[in-house]
Formats: sequence, C-alpha cells, structure tokens
Amino acid sequence: MSDGLKQGQWALGSLTRREVEPGLFVGQSSFTGKDTYVRLNADRARFIVDYEVGGSRESMQFRHMSRVIPGALLKMPAESCVVSLLTWRLATLSDADWVALSTIHEAEMFLIKGLLERG
Repeated sequence: MSDGLKQGQWALGSLTRREVEPGLFVGQSSFTGKDTYVRLNADRARFIVDYEVGGSRESMQFRHMSRVIPGALLKMPAESCVVSLLTWRLATLSDADWVALSTIHEAEMFLIKGLLERG
C-alpha cells in the first residue's frame, strides 16, 4: 500500500504509474485517460499511508488513507492482515461522483485482495 509504483496495479484512477520525482507518481485514470498525480506519506510505525491526489501537482490534496494491520495484532493468523481504505468526501463532490468513487474503491479492495492472495 506504500509503494507508489505497485499501487499502479490496482488504483483504477491512476494505473500504469511512473515516478516523476522522488515520492511523486503519476498514472492515468482508467475512466478518463487523464493524468492523476499521487504522493504517498507512509507512517510505517502506525501501519498508515496517507495519499495526496490531484489532476496536477498544484491541485494535489489529502484525500485517502490506507491502513494495513498485521493479523497477529488482531489475534488472527500471523500470515494474514486486514487492509482498510478510507476516503474523505470533498464538499465539492456531487452525489453521483461520490457513488462512483465509492464503487471504484470497493472494486479496488477486491483487486488488492487478489494481488495479496497471489503473492
């Protein structure tokens, strides 16, 4: 979840990522074909990654967060984990766009699960 290039395997709004400078990535939206810029801010001690996202470097802002909790911390098998993806709705986002974004993130969770299970 904290690897900007690997995230391009499942982030439908920013596929085929490339690093444009250290820590700043750009990929193409599978929906619009437009560029999406992403900066990842990982807090490894707390298992959290914050994501700044935007259509340009200048428009990037905090929007998403993921958290990966090792299974053993939750009394689950040590080889398992729990992955959470959270998104905050901007006041400027329409109801239709919010439903689309929520649906996309649900699909992304299935992609993440599949990638993890395949190793």
